[in-house]
Amino acid sequence: MSAVISPDMGSVLVTGASGFIARHVVLQLLEAGYRVRGTVRSASKGEDLRGALAGQGADAARFSFCEADLDREDGWAEAVRGCVAVLHVASPFPLGNPRDREALVGPARAGTLRVYEAAMAAGAARFVATSSIVAMVYRANRPAEMRFGEGDWTDPEWAPLTAYAVSKTRAEQALWAQARSDGTLERITTVNPGFVLGPALDGVFGTSLEVIGMILTGKYPAVPPTAYPVADVRDVAGVHVRALQTGEAAGRRLLAAGETLSLKEMAETLRAAFPGRARRIPRLQLPVWAVRALAVADPALRAVRADFGVRPLADAAYVTEMTGVRFRPSGEAVVAAAQSLIDTGKV
Repeated sequence: MSAVISPDMGSVLVTGASGFIARHVVLQLLEAGYRVRGTVRSASKGEDLRGALAGQGADAARFSFCEADLDREDGWAEAVRGCVAVLHVASPFPLGNPRDREALVGPARAGTLRVYEAAMAAGAARFVATSSIVAMVYRANRPAEMRFGEGDWTDPEWAPLTAYAVSKTRAEQALWAQARSDGTLERITTVNPGFVLGPALDGVFGTSLEVIGMILTGKYPAVPPTAYPVADVRDVAGVHVRALQTGEAAGRRLLAAGETLSLKEMAETLRAAFPGRARRIPRLQLPVWAVRALAVADPALRAVRADFGVRPLADAAYVTEMTGVRFRPSGEAVVAAAQSLIDTGKV
């Protein structure tokens, strides 16, 4: 069984520490007693994060940061030096969709392997990478209601896939292939979150919250027929932290997602929670044939065309059993996301 990382063993590196998910990961690590080093793209982002952590009551003295860029080699050996574990937290998904399906693969794969290789060279005992359910759920001939779990993989050759889904799948596959070749599987874990919602820490939002903003403001008079397993960002962060503390998590893909909600169900949840805004929140769901026609001219709809008419259901009970993380009700995550948007004046 792999090493269990306790707070007294050394510092933990969190990459992309100023991002939506990563901020919660850093906060929970500090609350658990760890010393944390975060990589950021600029010193100003690091100072902003330190202030946000202190505002949440964390001991910001145990947080340090350094500048490092996934697109560059320099800085990573220094970033990982002295760290007993590395949490490589993924970037948010784009609403846009490059026409070249392979456009994001090179940077995503190279960035993941760059951090992994630096971590292994520095002797890190554990490496936890944030992947996504998009690396699990997509393939041809999916039923209208489909269950998926740890052993399922997206087919990156499937024509309707977005560049983002292709890149996340190939990057995770490359990580596992490299770890298998290097004999380091017992040090590797991936966390595969669903549609990540929940509260923003200090007003830093994931791209998924933009979808909630579009529903709240009624950008579209009707929602597309799509559904997603929802994950509260606090639970996603909890799975990352518990992955370090659970030897059984090594060599595993941890699916971090709760119950599935359609966009129509999210809209209904928001209408009930915010009656003063109910007039603008869409009530209708477009039929599949209609939304396929609209997607021809709408890039945001085109980016999710593979989701039309499919309800994926996450088999994540093994993660709760392994880590003790119990996923919050999805409606709670939806409302918390909306409240953050409202509180910060985004909607």
